[in-house]
Amino acid sequence: MAEPTPSQTVGPFFHLGLQQLHRNALASPNVAGERITLQGRVLDGDGQPVPDAQLETWQADAAGKYAHPEDPHSTSADPRFNGFSRIPTDANGFFQLTTIKPGPVPAPDGTQQAPHIVVLVFSRGLLKPLITRIYFPNDPANDRDPVLNLVPAERRTTMIAKPAAGAENLFECNLVLQGEKETVFFDC
Repeated sequence: MAEPTPSQTVGPFFHLGLQQLHRNALASPNVAGERITLQGRVLDGDGQPVPDAQLETWQADAAGKYAHPEDPHSTSADPRFNGFSRIPTDANGFFQLTTIKPGPVPAPDGTQQAPHIVVLVFSRGLLKPLITRIYFPNDPANDRDPVLNLVPAERRTTMIAKPAAGAENLFECNLVLQGEKETVFFDC
């Protein structure tokens, strides 16, 4: 029996209507918070780059407040930060986001969620986007995060960025769409 190969069912044209929405720099100088850069690659099940993926990210501001009317915080979100980006990958599957480190946000049960960035992956071959989170290394709140703790311990590393060697506030996290090192994606 032949081993399955990565599927490619939707043509490379879906991104044309999204180009005007591309935005990979969220942190203008007047936004409060620690500046960070998150980068990585989107890879298929064979470890090959996905050159035409679109990433959509959502995150809270430095105080843990989303720019959304249904956010349960009693404080207002930073009006200078909307927490949304749409990032295309390049020919090597590479992406980069310059933003601020989000603050912890409340979980539905009243506990705190660790700082994280929600990522949706759109790509040919996907009829529905894939949804994951990227957490930050060595954050003490990771041990108590109710969502991260739903993931088996041996798979959590696929959702935790790594500090880049020799660079301050630069984090790396690859998104692997399938296979042995597949990133944990959620059914939503």
